[in-house]
Amino acid sequence: MKVLLTNDDGIQATGLHAMRRALLEVPGVELAVIAPDSNRSATARSITTRSPLWVDEVELDDGTIGYATDGTPVDCVRFAALGLIEFEPELIVSGINHGSNLGDDITYSGTVAAALEGIVLGVPAIAVSQQADHGAMDFRIGRAWEPQNFAPVAAFVARMVEELSDVPMPKGTLLNVNAPAGGIAGARACRLGKRIYRDSLELAEEQDGRRRYRIYGESPGYHPEEGTDFAAVADGWIAVTPLHFDLTDRAAIEGLSGFDFDRLLGPAAREV
Repeated sequence: MKVLLTNDDGIQATGLHAMRRALLEVPGVELAVIAPDSNRSATARSITTRSPLWVDEVELDDGTIGYATDGTPVDCVRFAALGLIEFEPELIVSGINHGSNLGDDITYSGTVAAALEGIVLGVPAIAVSQQADHGAMDFRIGRAWEPQNFAPVAAFVARMVEELSDVPMPKGTLLNVNAPAGGIAGARACRLGKRIYRDSLELAEEQDGRRRYRIYGESPGYHPEEGTDFAAVADGWIAVTPLHFDLTDRAAIEGLSGFDFDRLLGPAAREV
């Protein structure tokens, strides 16, 4: 199987290399690494369109070559799809992220965004994250600390890749994997939970009529609901959450179909 490994923490990140070593143990895996040249956490699905992108060859710890770019995680997947490496990926693995990506956080996550790009391109994908070593469930906090041990979740995902033909992954669906920081009790399939953000507008400094604000808090919470990814990780389980890219509210289409949109065209047509 031809696998592209990427992340949003950068090509030197410990989690990326732990995942890389585990994937190389899987029989039949051909692996390529394309990752940002530095941390691109919380870049979500941003892409680089206004300037060309630099790419550097980086020697990895086993003497093979990976690629580092000044682009985003999504750019990294595009590079692979457009021919930077010698094969077309059959699987995207993004991570291991330093800090969890749970609930609503996935909309900000560069780790999940890279996996979503695989889905856009019709390639199966797995996003992998691990809770920070101090127990925080916040991807923003998680960047500042190393998780305790990446090896268990790396081995878990490598086994998942090895048995991918038996893992229920519907077309157009990625798996978002989150591991706890400490001992692992097991793994379970679960749904996304609901994040509680505690951001506030704080004036950091004021100078010459300019004001500098801090707007993102550092202690978000979550709704304690059974069956969610938050609950699983809090209980010491690896959370495996299937995600897809179809954001359409299908039930709302039926409701909107009874609305007279043509009535709104009258004033607009008279303005032409």
